Amino acid sequence: MPVRLSSLLAPSRILLHLQSTKRTTALNEVAKLLENDPNVASFQGFYNELLARERLDTTCLGNGIALPHARTEHVKKIVIAVGRSDTGVHFENGDQNVRLMFVLGTPKSNPGDYLMLVGSLCRLIKDAPQREALLAAPTAEAFIATVKELEDKILGPAG
Repeated sequence: MPVRLSSLLAPSRILLHLQSTKRTTALNEVAKLLENDPNVASFQGFYNELLARERLDTTCLGNGIALPHARTEHVKKIVIAVGRSDTGVHFENGDQNVRLMFVLGTPKSNPGDYLMLVGSLCRLIKDAPQREALLAAPTAEAFIATVKELEDKILGPAG
């Protein structure tokens, strides 16, 4: 049974109006939503690895979406936080304006789930109407409902 993005999302970890337009401060704004997550053993450790990964290579997926992530010993289970920007955040390393940021932390011990999740995320955001639906969701709850709806359409209903 593939891991579903919708099952990992929580309203408290979705920020629909990012304040920052700079990549590192925006990243911090979104990552901070995971600071008190019980599955994050060390937030500082996780955050440092997130920044290190970000320096290696751009995490832009194109179409105004970025997936900053870390495979790290500092998380016990997959954690995810979402940030959405009205104006966009400039990712200079990908030279892109990012409107939707999915910050992901996955345990080093479980690459399979991580790859599956990234795969479904890429399918979810592939088409413009689907991206528009995520950009238009008025509340965090509506955002999660939209993700679930798109997953059911693309991956089939959750069994």
